[in-house]
Amino acid sequence: MNDLRFAVVGAGFWAHYQLAAWAESPGVRCVAVCDRDRARAERLAAARGVPKSYTDVAQMIRVERPDFLDVITDPHAHGPVVRLAAEAQVPVICQKPMAPTLSECNDLVATCRAASVPFAIHENWRWQAPLRRVKELLAAGAIGRPFRGRIDMISGFDVFANQPGLRADERFIIADMGCHLLDLARCYFGEADSVYCRGTRVRQDICGEDAATVVLAMDSARMSVAVNMAYAGTPLEREGFLETLIFLEGERGSIEVGPSCEVRVTTHTGRTRRASCRRNMRGPTPITPSPIRAWSPARRTCSARCGPARRPRPTRPTTCGRCNWSTPPTNPPGAGGRSRWVSTRVAKECRSLFDLGNSDLGDFTVSRLKRQGELAPASSEGHEVISLLVFDQTRHDVVLLAGRIGWI
Repeated sequence: MNDLRFAVVGAGFWAHYQLAAWAESPGVRCVAVCDRDRARAERLAAARGVPKSYTDVAQMIRVERPDFLDVITDPHAHGPVVRLAAEAQVPVICQKPMAPTLSECNDLVATCRAASVPFAIHENWRWQAPLRRVKELLAAGAIGRPFRGRIDMISGFDVFANQPGLRADERFIIADMGCHLLDLARCYFGEADSVYCRGTRVRQDICGEDAATVVLAMDSARMSVAVNMAYAGTPLEREGFLETLIFLEGERGSIEVGPSCEVRVTTHTGRTRRASCRRNMRGPTPITPSPIRAWSPARRTCSARCGPARRPRPTRPTTCGRCNWSTPPTNPPGAGGRSRWVSTRVAKECRSLFDLGNSDLGDFTVSRLKRQGELAPASSEGHEVISLLVFDQTRHDVVLLAGRIGWI
């Protein structure tokens, strides 16, 4: 079977990520890039090995006759490009948001339907491994009927520095990030019965809102979901750019997606720590006892973590036979034992986070660990850099900064 030939419209910031992801997908190849800025189109084409570049969409479609278009422009340009593709009978994949207004969205759908042209909108958020794991846990009834939830993506990262065009958007955070988070709420709980939104503009050098809270009533008003989003440049104790934090309450327990995409389930019977996100998970997810509380029944636990009497940490990693918690050693970062323990731990966390299974990339290795603020690459033999790690000297922990190429 021959590869599908596609062309890209738009050579801006996200086009580099889109083409990197397409390069990992078998059966497709990019034959042309189009952008109003010829130099920008040529730079992207040269960087990604695309043979041709154009400045006119209609000409590119007429000459190349691609099997489909990938539209990666700003929302105001989506309509004209989609209509050109529909007229030429070329299927379209379009970036979100579909268009600036609901009426134009309806018009684009009607145009493609009348022309019998497939029309799809990019929406990648719900497909992240930790977020899919939450969906699986809800479907399995892990916490019973959910009645309240919170979905947050709040970052102090300056997105306007590398995407200056966003400053001119009259609608920003809800259109940019709200598409992802609101779709995630729909993925978990269906369509909303009512919506209340409050947005605000914190930065004075932009046109649109950069912080918003949306409250959704779902499941016949038996479920309420608060969605918080912000790119207001607020200094944060822990920066979690593009990390979605989730807390869901149910009749029998709660599900939480915390920092570094760690999924936890808490019930009356115990807590699942790092609920596996891997495709090839074998056997039951390990359960650790719930934290000691005033109402908890008496039980024998490890002194390293569960017990009330906490002894000093050992000089090498130890594992509690009851709760399976690995206690990190007290070795300083340069002492050797700590680095080896971190390498093993990072390997497991990376494989889980990126849904790599047991055979995709083999074992991860951490070539070196440096002090806080410096990067250490984690790579796999025969592959490009998979992720960037930073060693937090204060917490004696490793924080994942960026995923494998094309993951975003």
